[in-house]
Amino acid sequence: MILALLISLFMLQATPPPMQEEPLDVAGIIFEHIGDEYEWHITEWKGKPIAIPLPCIVIDGGVHVFTAHHAAENGYTFNENGKLVNAVSGKRPVDLSITKNVLALMLSSLLLLVIVLYTARWYRKHDAMEEAPTGLAACMEPLIMMVHEMARENIGEDYRKYSPYLCMAFLWILFNNFLGIMPFFPGGANLTGNIAITLVLALFTFFTVNLNGTKHYYKEIFAPDVPLFLKPIMPIIEVFSTLMKPVSLTIRLFANMLAGHIMILCMVCVIFIMAKYGPLLSGGMTVVSVLFGVFLDALECLVSFIQAYVFTTLSCIYIGLARAKEE
Repeated sequence: MILALLISLFMLQATPPPMQEEPLDVAGIIFEHIGDEYEWHITEWKGKPIAIPLPCIVIDGGVHVFTAHHAAENGYTFNENGKLVNAVSGKRPVDLSITKNVLALMLSSLLLLVIVLYTARWYRKHDAMEEAPTGLAACMEPLIMMVHEMARENIGEDYRKYSPYLCMAFLWILFNNFLGIMPFFPGGANLTGNIAITLVLALFTFFTVNLNGTKHYYKEIFAPDVPLFLKPIMPIIEVFSTLMKPVSLTIRLFANMLAGHIMILCMVCVIFIMAKYGPLLSGGMTVVSVLFGVFLDALECLVSFIQAYVFTTLSCIYIGLARAKEE
């Protein structure tokens, strides 16, 4: 964690801002690090940016492929939100670009697939009843068994049907939460702090719940066993509650991970803000910022696990409620 924070400081300090000429744009630095981009900025070295160029793919009267540095040559510019727009019409084309978040999504999913397949390979070659797993399999087994037990307790007898989805959801969220904390490639992308990503994850749970609901589940929504005067009201409340479940899953994961990234970046920026107040105050605040940064890094590691655990637990509970049978 200390190494990660030092690397973050190096990346921000590569081209120190001119403190005497203009104030440090803290908001710009933070939103640049947590936002999506058309290139993957690594750092700056001797005033020159080091970045991975990514393909911009747009459909606008045809398919156009170019990099962000050649957008103007192809008739496109960027709006105030950093999105590609047609330089002539000012309208946004159909944007299928491989952005920083898209590339991070591909890389993290590929790495997770390799980890899962490597773990499965150990179990194919060894008898788990005769010998304890070693290496990567030893790290993965307690996580998988935890989700397996969570599904068994909350869903019931047919929990094995849903365990693969729940296990992959937990591992994917946990893996990307930890990658997001890493300040160096292939980490640093704000995937789980992107509301579009968390919304898709929540919709997977939503459709899993409602496509596998029993008759009793839908009866409790549309024809609950309540007093007559409540029958017109309860279906509206129950439908609203059902629709709010994916919203709560989306916002909980998104807000917690985004807030963690912002807090860590704010602590790093304090060092540069205090630099113009002299070496004594600047040095003291640097020590405080580093200590608080290490603390926030440790806290963010804990939050990363908790948020993956909470998302999976709630998914288990929602599936279990949908599979409940009338007693």
